[in-house]
Amino acid sequence: MCTFFRRRANAVSTIRLATASLATASLATILAMATNRLDLLKQMIAQDPKNSFARYGLAMEYANSGSLEDAMGEFKTLLANDQTYTAAYYHGGQVLEKLGQLEEARGFYERGIDACNRKGDAHTRSEIEAALSLLPI
Repeated sequence: MCTFFRRRANAVSTIRLATASLATASLATILAMATNRLDLLKQMIAQDPKNSFARYGLAMEYANSGSLEDAMGEFKTLLANDQTYTAAYYHGGQVLEKLGQLEEARGFYERGIDACNRKGDAHTRSEIEAALSLLPI
């Protein structure tokens, strides 16, 4: 067997082993990883309450785990400290939609569009505009 095919076969075997290991990871391990991420983000915020990146990360962790009220609290705190963190308007609006608070989501999106215009963030503005257009009138 030539060297190329031997290396490829070894790489495929390694990938299969890694995939099998991930598939057998216990739910406890997965939850511990998420908890560690939450704990790390909380520690970062405790050290620097105005750390926008850490607060956004914490809000997203809460949102992804279904803790929507906690996520919204973090998005609101983030934007109270840093009104230019435009991604928070989009994801905060998404959380508000999931909570069934459509008018509040509309306001969040509208404030986000204003922030994007001030910042010159056309990409995020287009995402927020798309989300706003999907809200019922």
